[in-house]
Amino acid sequence: MKTGLVLEGGAMRGMFTAGIMDVLMEEGIAFDGAIGVSAGAAFGVNYKSGQIGRAVRYNTRFCGDSRYCGWRCFLRTGNIYSTEFAYGEVPLIHDVFDFDAYRQNPMEFYLVCTDVETGLPVYHRWDSFDDHGFDWIRASASMPLVSQMVEINGQKLLDGGISDSIPLRYFEELGYNRNIVILTQPPAYEKKENALLFLIRLVYRKYPQLIQAMQKRHAVYNDTLRFIEEKEKRGEILVLRPQAPLPVSRVEKNPDRLRQTYEIGRNCAVSRMSSIRKFLA
Repeated sequence: MKTGLVLEGGAMRGMFTAGIMDVLMEEGIAFDGAIGVSAGAAFGVNYKSGQIGRAVRYNTRFCGDSRYCGWRCFLRTGNIYSTEFAYGEVPLIHDVFDFDAYRQNPMEFYLVCTDVETGLPVYHRWDSFDDHGFDWIRASASMPLVSQMVEINGQKLLDGGISDSIPLRYFEELGYNRNIVILTQPPAYEKKENALLFLIRLVYRKYPQLIQAMQKRHAVYNDTLRFIEEKEKRGEILVLRPQAPLPVSRVEKNPDRLRQTYEIGRNCAVSRMSSIRKFLA
């Protein structure tokens, strides 16, 4: 049996995921592998490095800093989250990422990006900083319209959520057959068609396959939710999710709301701990 952790994205809704992961780490729960999308990738790497509290710490510290994120950052750099500060200074200087612990932990960590030219998901196992620094993480979390494309090995990449928001099927194909899935939307949530498709068609007119992927994203996402629901009913996976919409925006500038969302995640994990242990036993 291979145990896995599947992490949905959702920008700052990822503070809910961070709260759950910190409780799991505090309880000494280990997984054979994890896979994250967008914020699920950016925050999920802290599980492999074993850094409890890091995600909520640096986000509450810097969320109001225009060097880190926001519209001033976007107008200045073309990215809603700064490449230089958020993926450079923060993990290398201000709240140092533990690369040694990451490398030494045998847990595999995968992330998902979207190939701009094909519209298809790109699944990548990220083993160390030697693998293009944080560029793979940044690519997975590069939200369309508010982020520049990230080019790695000739591939132009954007947010993995465009093509595979909840990569449970892929993880099962890798042999992970006992998975905990962390979602960032409440029960009965259904994704609607993107209201900015007209702008997407204009901005990405040179990339018709990407446009097609974004046009059908809501349908693919909702189909994945139905797949997850059926597996959950059969007891084949365990799903952790908020019971109501989370009190944060995608680019949240209020540290109190980030902390509140984080605590909702922690409470969710604590309340489900006996079920988690039983499922993984």
